[in-house]
Amino acid sequence: MAKDYYQTLGVDRKASKDEIRKAFHKLAHQYHPDKNGGNEAKFKEVSEAYQTLSDETKRREYDTYGQTWSGGQGGGGQGHSGFEGFGGFGGQGFEGVDLGDIFGDLFGGGYSGAGGTRVERGRDISIDIEITFEESVFGTQRKVLLGKASLCDICSGTGAKPGMKMKKCATCNGKGRVTEMRKSFLGNFSTVHVCSTCGGKGEIPEEKCKACGGAGVLKKQEEITINIPPGINAGEMLRMSGKGEAVAHGGIPGDLYVKMHVKPHPLYHREGQNLVMTLDVKLSDALLGATYKIATLDGKQIDVKIPEGVKFGDTLRLKDRGVPNPGRGHSGDILIHVNIKTPTRLSGKVKKMIEELKKEGI
Repeated sequence: MAKDYYQTLGVDRKASKDEIRKAFHKLAHQYHPDKNGGNEAKFKEVSEAYQTLSDETKRREYDTYGQTWSGGQGGGGQGHSGFEGFGGFGGQGFEGVDLGDIFGDLFGGGYSGAGGTRVERGRDISIDIEITFEESVFGTQRKVLLGKASLCDICSGTGAKPGMKMKKCATCNGKGRVTEMRKSFLGNFSTVHVCSTCGGKGEIPEEKCKACGGAGVLKKQEEITINIPPGINAGEMLRMSGKGEAVAHGGIPGDLYVKMHVKPHPLYHREGQNLVMTLDVKLSDALLGATYKIATLDGKQIDVKIPEGVKFGDTLRLKDRGVPNPGRGHSGDILIHVNIKTPTRLSGKVKKMIEELKKEGI
């Protein structure tokens, strides 16, 4: 029966190269014979499918000619017997397949392909802070004290005692990487990982730093200044690159993620870049017009003119008094929803006046 390589890997025929690689990686872990519960026959099948579909030329020919395609083996339509094109069991591993990329983490290697090594990266840190509504609108600055792994101030992350020279690492012979031979049913192949002695740097100090014990990093309190931009919303996350935990030997520090929590305001709430409030207006002022004072977020008092005949639910707009928007060069507005207060108790005099207004059709 003809084999369907796409079905073998469990991917769609339109799957991308990355999707195919991920599918093979997952199945290779599952069926690898060196693992408990592995399945050599299944492993051969998924390896054969990957060797074809990961190569654009071979995949195009397979899609065109199907199982009668010879796969470039010169067999004149013999198809695949299982491991042709892989170098057999005795020797060179997969043809065109990066073993370091596929099996690196299966065997504990740190090899990233093309002769390189993966650069160690520090852990990310996530914190929550609470700010006032005014601070969320206008922006602010906060200082927080974090306990995290930081570079040693004495040795600046080198792990060496000040004034001491560095010497070649004997474990990796100064290469920063260690090659390890592995045996499998495919034959012997090598994995490359970062030297654990020197951390991939290729050299170690002649005498270790006493403050950090040669680690280059140590746990300590560090003050971080957080610049909160104007107009930030509740729930938004700020990312501060390189402010997470540090790693020694030239590694990349992690990032700091700051989640914002905003205290509610007694008068205003936000709708996008606009500040929205409700203003209670007396019935007489709604009929005849008036001027009201309202407090803005910056502590100032401004006059708001209530036009004659304003209705319940009408919205008054104060231009450019809302949330700043530096990216667009202008601010939002203040939107005032009018709520006309209807009196619940009327004196006899007022009742007579309203009766007169009623006669006038008001």
